[in-house]
Amino acid sequence: MLSTNDLRVSYGMSEVIHGISLNVKENETLAIMGRNGMGKTTLFKSLIGILPAQGEIAMLGKDISGDKAYQRVKKGIAYVPQGRMVFPTLTVEENIATGLEATGKKKIPNDIYELFPVLHDMRHRKAGNLSGGQQQQMVIGRALAADPKVLLLDEPTEGIQPSIIKQLAKTLNEIKQLRGLSIVVSEQVLSFAMAVADRVMVIEKGQIVHEEDGKSADQKKIASYLAV
Repeated sequence: MLSTNDLRVSYGMSEVIHGISLNVKENETLAIMGRNGMGKTTLFKSLIGILPAQGEIAMLGKDISGDKAYQRVKKGIAYVPQGRMVFPTLTVEENIATGLEATGKKKIPNDIYELFPVLHDMRHRKAGNLSGGQQQQMVIGRALAADPKVLLLDEPTEGIQPSIIKQLAKTLNEIKQLRGLSIVVSEQVLSFAMAVADRVMVIEKGQIVHEEDGKSADQKKIASYLAV
């Protein structure tokens, strides 16, 4: 679905991502784990086209490296940024509807409200008045409104209480089943990653240093990479 080959990203003269090659399979959840400052967000911003990169990024085998962010969205990549980035003065419904721009549709798909019933109940409320967990559900709903083939989630558990994190993991698994899409999630919370991941990669100083199957992952080894 989505692949990179020798991907390199720099800020000025300083290279931050050092030749990452990865391949996200159809209907797979790939968790990219690592401590703060290791390059997770930079990697995600390069995948969606916010940051320029060297090397190849391909969607369904076709090179999209030269595409702008909005073109990548139209081709099937949706991005949920770290920190959520809501439109606080718009309603929940209006926030989700912004995701429809990529499809040309006018109506929010019913399955979004089925996946996140609280959003239906609060659809006329201003997004700025929602809790962190509710906002995270809303921005995932906004991304799903674009009808993606690949969903990029950058640190989705940040600032969310543990009970909501568990529910979020369950919902992501439901989304993958219902929509048949691929998910790439960057994460530091090991329990959340293990609940959703088919495969785990660890990023350290802009390089992939460890990879294994999610269902049989050595959690102690992965945790050692996350320790400060």
